[in-house]
Amino acid sequence: MRSLREFRSGKPGHTPDQSIYAEYACAEFGLSFDDIDGGTGLVFSVASTSKSIVFGAGRCSWYPQNNATAATLATDKYFANIILERAGIPTLGGQYFFLHDRHRAHRPPGHERSEALDYFKALGACAFAKPLLGSRGDFAQAIHSEAALLGYLDDVACTYDSVLIQPIASGIEVRIFLLDDEVVYSARKRPPLLAGDGASTIRELLAAHNAALQSRGLSSAIAGSDESLDEVLPKGERREIPGRMNLSAGGAMVLEAAGARQAVLALARRAARALGLRVAAVDLFTEIDGNAGAAKVIEVNSNPSIRLLEESDRSDLILKIWHHTFAATGLL
Repeated sequence: MRSLREFRSGKPGHTPDQSIYAEYACAEFGLSFDDIDGGTGLVFSVASTSKSIVFGAGRCSWYPQNNATAATLATDKYFANIILERAGIPTLGGQYFFLHDRHRAHRPPGHERSEALDYFKALGACAFAKPLLGSRGDFAQAIHSEAALLGYLDDVACTYDSVLIQPIASGIEVRIFLLDDEVVYSARKRPPLLAGDGASTIRELLAAHNAALQSRGLSSAIAGSDESLDEVLPKGERREIPGRMNLSAGGAMVLEAAGARQAVLALARRAARALGLRVAAVDLFTEIDGNAGAAKVIEVNSNPSIRLLEESDRSDLILKIWHHTFAATGLL
């Protein structure tokens, strides 16, 4: 069988990861793969000798073993936190606020844009905000002043209709990927880095980084209060961009031995069970504020990307995940 790298090389650059991995797995497991959208990879079917299942890529959920109710609740970051807290699982908490007046008659009081500032002040005028239904780290950032919050809400309102505002927490960020109760992998997240070339200023490097984000439909990274943006970053030196650590936003994840974080693994399992998910990527902060025993769930992803496994040369785990999917749907 061809390696996954060789398999991808024969596909157009716009082909979604999900369809590439599904077709690769079909070849391994003796199933037939049929792209039914003219080669885009966005809609495809997988068939055995006795049945056929249609899948979607892109924004579609590609884990049918997660039921629609569980997946939808997990996607709403506030609802997910409520469910987790009820199960005794610590989260970062927070409150949600709507950015537009439409549908106002259908929602409870206390969550309008005008009330977001009061909540922000109650947090000490320092918070982390992100779209309530966002993904890939889009518009996820720390905010440190009332003026910055008002500008942020204006920017987010162009794309989303609600935000979640939370207390800021710091610690080691990890992702635990689960199939039922089994840990498929554990990874540590790291922030995006600017790489110095000895000629460009930090400001110029950040502008290039942001241009790449915008080309992928993501919001720009924020420089923060650094006063040395006009400094030339020496060749080979790297500078962290604080805030989000998502792969899609330029961050990095490094696979690590899952057994090193037994208490965190147990917490991740509890979170997935509480939400009723069979497939879940649980993002957590550990060692919060330097406390070795402190951990909180950041969010639970019911439709996680697995590009990290390809980049880490772990096609065996990609096949493991798709075997679980095909078996759950009766294809195997």
